[in-house]
Amino acid sequence: MRRLPDFLETLAKDARQTIREGYYNIEGSYARTDIGLKESILRCKKNPVIAEIKVASPSAGRIVHNIDPEATASIMQRGGAAGLSILTEPRHFMGKVGYFIAAGKSSLPRLMKDIVLDPIQIKAATKMGAEGILLIESLFRKGLANVTLEEMIDLAHSNGIEVLLETHTREEFENALQTEADLVGINNRNLSNLRTDIQVTKKILDACDPKDRIIVSESGINTRNDIRFLKECGARAFLAGSSIMKSKNPEEKLRELVEA
Repeated sequence: MRRLPDFLETLAKDARQTIREGYYNIEGSYARTDIGLKESILRCKKNPVIAEIKVASPSAGRIVHNIDPEATASIMQRGGAAGLSILTEPRHFMGKVGYFIAAGKSSLPRLMKDIVLDPIQIKAATKMGAEGILLIESLFRKGLANVTLEEMIDLAHSNGIEVLLETHTREEFENALQTEADLVGINNRNLSNLRTDIQVTKKILDACDPKDRIIVSESGINTRNDIRFLKECGARAFLAGSSIMKSKNPEEKLRELVEA
């Protein structure tokens, strides 16, 4: 029987091509904010939402046609975001490193969200002033990255960058708890087939002790009831993008989630 294509493998293949083309060769260097993602989450008096600035995604297609990343970052800050997740992956998410740099004019800590599999991307994140970077556990488990997960986490930390380590299965989650990642994410979307189900967070946290780690539930977060459900499951922070970016009033939509 022919194996169905794994979209994560496509993302990794295209990420390697993007690296070869010199996309991550950043000119200049940019400052960080005074607070990291983890500290911002811990200080948050309401629901810590990492609001995502994204133009498109493989599952949703084109989300917005015109974007001002600096203005969008200001909107997210007014809406109460604890941090920003900014897509820099250009092929499938239409992200740009320029979006990341422009969003740095807000005082929110920023997560570089990309298909990170090579140290040159850590170097780029450092130059852009990233407070955090997303690593996907399954990329490393499947041997799709150019170094080990432990090496990538150490490299990020040595450059002053926090790591949000994303998981999707119980096995990945348990492995993530054994690492030095600053935050552990549960992606409700399966990157192999792009199916989304927020029950994924519940199933994993029902089965596993998070051991006082900060758990970030990601994807499929659309309403205040979703936030309440995920909080009851044990998630302590939330990464939401499409529902905010699609809204006619992103600030109001974000505030709805923050104050749920």
